[in-house]
Amino acid sequence: MPLNGPTGKLLDNVQHWLEKSVEIVTAGVLVAEVALLFIGIIARSVLHSSLIWSDELASILFLWLAMLGSTLAVQRSCHMRLTFFVSKLSPRAQAWAETLAVGITAVLLAMLLHPSFDYVEDQGFVETPALGWSGTVRALALPVGFLIAFASCGLRLMHHNKRDIISVAALLAIVAGTCYLAAPMLTAMGQSALPIFFIGVLGAAVMAGAPIAFAFATATCAYLLTTTSTPVVIVVGRMDEGMSSLILLAVPMFVLLGQLVHATGLARVMVEFLAALVGHVRGGMSYVLLGAMLLVSGISGSKTADMAAVAPVLFPEMRKRGMQDSELISLLAASGAMSETIPPSLVLIAIASVTGISIAALFTAGILPAIVMAIVLAVVAWWRAGPDHVETGRAPLKHVLKTFAIALPALLLPFVIRTAVVEGVATATEVSTIGIAYSLVVGLIIYRGSLKWHMALPILVQTAALSGAILFIVGAASAMGWALTQSGFSHDLAAMMSVVPGGATGFLLISIVAFIALGSVLEGIPAIVLFGPLLFPVARQLGIHEIHYAMVVILAMGLGVFAPPFGLCYYAACIIGEVKPEVALKRIWLYLGMLLLGLIAITFIPWISIGFL
Repeated sequence: MPLNGPTGKLLDNVQHWLEKSVEIVTAGVLVAEVALLFIGIIARSVLHSSLIWSDELASILFLWLAMLGSTLAVQRSCHMRLTFFVSKLSPRAQAWAETLAVGITAVLLAMLLHPSFDYVEDQGFVETPALGWSGTVRALALPVGFLIAFASCGLRLMHHNKRDIISVAALLAIVAGTCYLAAPMLTAMGQSALPIFFIGVLGAAVMAGAPIAFAFATATCAYLLTTTSTPVVIVVGRMDEGMSSLILLAVPMFVLLGQLVHATGLARVMVEFLAALVGHVRGGMSYVLLGAMLLVSGISGSKTADMAAVAPVLFPEMRKRGMQDSELISLLAASGAMSETIPPSLVLIAIASVTGISIAALFTAGILPAIVMAIVLAVVAWWRAGPDHVETGRAPLKHVLKTFAIALPALLLPFVIRTAVVEGVATATEVSTIGIAYSLVVGLIIYRGSLKWHMALPILVQTAALSGAILFIVGAASAMGWALTQSGFSHDLAAMMSVVPGGATGFLLISIVAFIALGSVLEGIPAIVLFGPLLFPVARQLGIHEIHYAMVVILAMGLGVFAPPFGLCYYAACIIGEVKPEVALKRIWLYLGMLLLGLIAITFIPWISIGFL
């Protein structure tokens, strides 16, 4: 049984102290990172003087932010997971599965802890050119993050059933012992052993509800330790390299911007203006929802946050006008899939970091495909609104102008961000800090009633936890991708995909099917980070424009993320709309089917993706 009494209370206090300490330190690192980037923009654009040391310091802070944020995600249980299979179990079995998930996380952290200190020792010989600091300052973030996360897992396990802990420990020991005893045989199998680790071990961990990032890293470590002589310190190094791309610095910045957009009320006033403008026409509120998702997705980075900003404002009025819950949830989920390519989508940032594609080109190309998908959904919404539509009067012009005047500062935000990039004021990585400053000024001066100072720490902590979860997945997937490449699998996959029937057309169609399936199981960013580096070279070899291919696979992945029964974001839409998942199961396929038709059109009309480059 879980610990009670004085011992249990002591453990609770230790856990609370540890979590609060990590929250405060991580929030401070995030604020320092934002301030550093903003000061760099001011120095370069206003004072015409570059801070030569700013990139080095930003890189150091970024790794600390990624690792501490990942630790927060462990403490708050917000790492990406597949819970579909576990949710079908009995409550007792679910409790055991939760112990297993925490146990897998703890075992991986224990495996990486000693190699991470070795990695710090190796980095001690590196010195930063401008600051003159030892590489130890930066690399120390890895073992510190692993150690705190491991301690947090241990404290959490103390509250689990002792029999569950013993049985999970026995199971993991049996698996480890089997790998050890079978090592000679598995090594002799060569590439034939890959499915055992990257389908068997990985699949079992994911289906058991273990965080996807930790499942990636566990399968990678198990493969390397069992079938090769490669030290685990290589995994730590690849994770560091995967998480450290300065392009990925845009992830926490845009997540923070998205949090501020919601907290300041900018998202709410944009939605209210759209409702006043077109809410009276047939299917008008559906158009408002689609337009709002396009606007909000262009600023935020979290689909759940986007839906949470839009749905509570619109759903009550949409229900009054006769729309059924099945239609509401289907449209909400489909609109989330529709807007995956709207910049600055985190998926666009991730794909740029792992493939080397220009992030500015991705941002430019992502708008038109999303508009095409929105038009497809608007047609469906117009048709479905027919029998249930309740006529409402047109909003008075005075009311429309009033809501427009109120929303104007919020509506200007996407243009401020884009103008800053186009005019060279800031890079695509830095521009989010301009949006953050703009949102704070607008929120504190114009929309004063929404943003409160006591909200600052929760916003910063939520930003760091979500960003850490994303960045840790990127790091783990980078290590897994490296292992697959070293095994020769990547070369074989590229050779196999390059000779698929139908050439480029066949490759695109297979990619659509593959990324829909991968998106539904692995979530969006893990699927892109893991398979993007493997498949993009094949696309280039077949003469497919890399920007066009990026749009196709991102939209296909989005369909998978929102497709039941596995798509996590479908269930997020149901939770936000306060509707049981089974209510929309039949209706959503119409919306997803139309999105698939739109995706096929985008696939066979490359101009939609690359026409404005």
